[in-house]
Amino acid sequence: MGRRGAAPGWDDWASGGAPEPWAARRPGAIVPVPAFGRRDLRGRRVVVGLPGFGWRGDMRADEPIVQGSRTYVPVLAEQEWYRAEAEQTEVFAPLVPVERVWLEEIEPSTSEKPAATDIVSRLVSLDAPPRRDALPVREVPSCVGRRVVRMAEDGEQRDLRAVTEPYSSAEGDICVRVATELDWYRWAWSGQVPRTLEVPVHVLWVE
Repeated sequence: MGRRGAAPGWDDWASGGAPEPWAARRPGAIVPVPAFGRRDLRGRRVVVGLPGFGWRGDMRADEPIVQGSRTYVPVLAEQEWYRAEAEQTEVFAPLVPVERVWLEEIEPSTSEKPAATDIVSRLVSLDAPPRRDALPVREVPSCVGRRVVRMAEDGEQRDLRAVTEPYSSAEGDICVRVATELDWYRWAWSGQVPRTLEVPVHVLWVE
């Protein structure tokens, strides 16, 4: 229900009432930083690419390897990494020069509003992968398969994937069903339907 004397807001409608203060916080932005000199790369999400050319995300790294005078990072597509970890199997990981690898760091959550999203404000430098600000699910045209963050009273829950678009639940809330990334990728390699959780959209953000 909305506040007396005011039309119900989208969040009020979606959640059945005014959101808790923690629910209004925005998840921290993802900021890629150079992997050079880092030793805590195993299992971390990374971006690979070439300045001035382009970037590839949704990759996972292993510990750096030194060959001669050069340092390389073994990098796998996330689905292959999850499968290797879940089934304890060895897979071939291409070695990427460390200067072409950026580690995804996550800033603290904030109560500040997202930056403007017009085309001019979205212009970026091609010298490094751009930061990624989280967006409310209600502001994206489609969320199935997207990386999402669930805000909770005790913090952020990440490594989730949306498996539906927004819908009206049996209780009348607007929700999206999500699965853990492991179950999301297992669905692809084994056909096993993932366990899912119904999450109200007012606490769900797209990374």
